[in-house]
Amino acid sequence: MISLGVECTAHTFGVGLVEDGRVLSNERDVYKPALGSGIIPMEAAKHHDQVSGTILENALSKAGIGLGDVDVFSVSCGPGLPPCLLSGVRFAVRVAKGKPVVPVNHCVAHIEIGKLDSGCKDPLTLYVSGGNTQVMGLEKKRYRVFGETLDIGVGNALDKFGREVGLDNPAGPEVEKTAIGGRYVELPYTVKGMDLAFSGILTAALRRREKVALKDLCFSFQETVFSMLCEVTERALAHTGKLEVMVVGGVAQNRRLFGMLTDMSKAHGAKAYAPRPEWCGDNGAMIAYAGLLAFRHGSRERMEVQPRWRTDSVAINW
Repeated sequence: MISLGVECTAHTFGVGLVEDGRVLSNERDVYKPALGSGIIPMEAAKHHDQVSGTILENALSKAGIGLGDVDVFSVSCGPGLPPCLLSGVRFAVRVAKGKPVVPVNHCVAHIEIGKLDSGCKDPLTLYVSGGNTQVMGLEKKRYRVFGETLDIGVGNALDKFGREVGLDNPAGPEVEKTAIGGRYVELPYTVKGMDLAFSGILTAALRRREKVALKDLCFSFQETVFSMLCEVTERALAHTGKLEVMVVGGVAQNRRLFGMLTDMSKAHGAKAYAPRPEWCGDNGAMIAYAGLLAFRHGSRERMEVQPRWRTDSVAINW
């Protein structure tokens, strides 16, 4: 069975094709705002409308199939930016031409493609991206959230910090490069029970940019926010007793974060996993795969744009 997935939650428009557990193609194009600016939702939606046809053609061509060969269509319905989600849903329904269209939770898709690529079976998952930061584990057919951000996602915090200090977009990877060889300066550490907050450390770091070398500030910002993430993940690991820790989402590509999680996991007799970089960022193949799983197991999620669709509200019947 072949599934076509459409990713459209924020800056990325992607189309992926999956046959059972095998990825046939995975094409995408990323909206890039002006230097120093964040995502403008309406502009990102226009970008999606403009590139959708080309991305679809490229995905079908690379897979060597036509639209008529697709059995089920899948689209990310949330969480995300409403104009972007609406653009993707309209596109998916139009190209499906009456065939089944499965609404997919973007966060669940990150977890499922991560498990497929890394080989994890039952991991405690740290999901770190621009708009989302959550620690989750599968319990009683739902991804239960043990801790999460109270304000902005860690990826958003890294990007905002990077933009404000003059680094190129996307700023997260540039912060990682600049941090190499830096020295630590104290910044606020904000863990509240099992939850986290990143706005305070962002403000404090930016206030110090005139007095602290950029390398040291990048190093300190990374070390602090990643230590916060590891603390919450470690407590969840001790609570659940799971033997696998998986990090997914765009920030999962950061090698320093993965190294810290690896050390923490070893101390608890667990093993850390991360999908390959091409599966960390937003992509259509993860939507196609999650949609196929849902379709085969009788998913009954509503076909509607859900900008605040929570991960723990989705029934995991597979």
